Amino acid sequence: MNPYINIIRPGNVMMALVAVILMAIIANYYKIPLILGLIAVFFVMSGGNVINDYFDYNIDLINRPDRPIPSGKITLKNARNYAYILFIIAIFIGILITYFIKDLIPFLIILFSIAILYLYAYKFKGTVLVGNFIVGLLTALCFVFSGYIIGIQLNSNEIMFISLFLGLFALIMTMAREITKDMEDIVGDEKENIKTLPILIGLKKSSYGVIFLIILDCILSPVVYFLGIFNIYYILIIAIAILLFLYGAFIIFKSQSNVSCNKTSKFLKIGMLISFIAFAIGSF
Repeated sequence: MNPYINIIRPGNVMMALVAVILMAIIANYYKIPLILGLIAVFFVMSGGNVINDYFDYNIDLINRPDRPIPSGKITLKNARNYAYILFIIAIFIGILITYFIKDLIPFLIILFSIAILYLYAYKFKGTVLVGNFIVGLLTALCFVFSGYIIGIQLNSNEIMFISLFLGLFALIMTMAREITKDMEDIVGDEKENIKTLPILIGLKKSSYGVIFLIILDCILSPVVYFLGIFNIYYILIIAIAILLFLYGAFIIFKSQSNVSCNKTSKFLKIGMLISFIAFAIGSF
């Protein structure tokens, strides 16, 4: 894969784009403002991934030596400039969105997201829980951002509520996955003196936090069905995601090894994708 494509982490960016597409499906809204929103999310998240790798150079030499920068495929200077270009394009698209919907909020969300992504990579990634929360918040903002654009255009408070609910769901599960990834990367983080939760309180206690967040999201999941927002098919599909979430929790409860953390992270990621399918089908 081309290193300039690889460094934006297409898989992670796709997760963010799925949030926007999901809101489009739920609201049955596919007009220009949301298409621009989709493109803006692509460039914001891509820029965030690049700037993250730029600041993570020394850590990735240990944890991820195959990534484009530590492997020498992209220089540090080129990576930094690449991130800035991606951010500038996102800001320009934000201006276009403002022109179409006559509202500044989506543009401000884009600016806020870029600022948070930069600060996360530069300073907050090594701050206990703050970095994990920021990653979850940015995932949640993808739902809120697209939901706001649609809600303004359709004058729908329900769409805005759904986007907030899905954002909360994504925030909680993303935090669980980020803590799991910190557990997986504990060796490299210790060498770089990064104070993550696993380093501060240990792997076992960190696993309890992950399990708590997983269970919290599992309890939260049926709420939109009981409120009459989603149909019975939602419950049937979300049940599969809940089983995957709980299995991931069971794995990390039994063992906090690098392999176990990696497996749990994968189960949470797959479970989130299935949850998104449940949200889409449940809205029909």
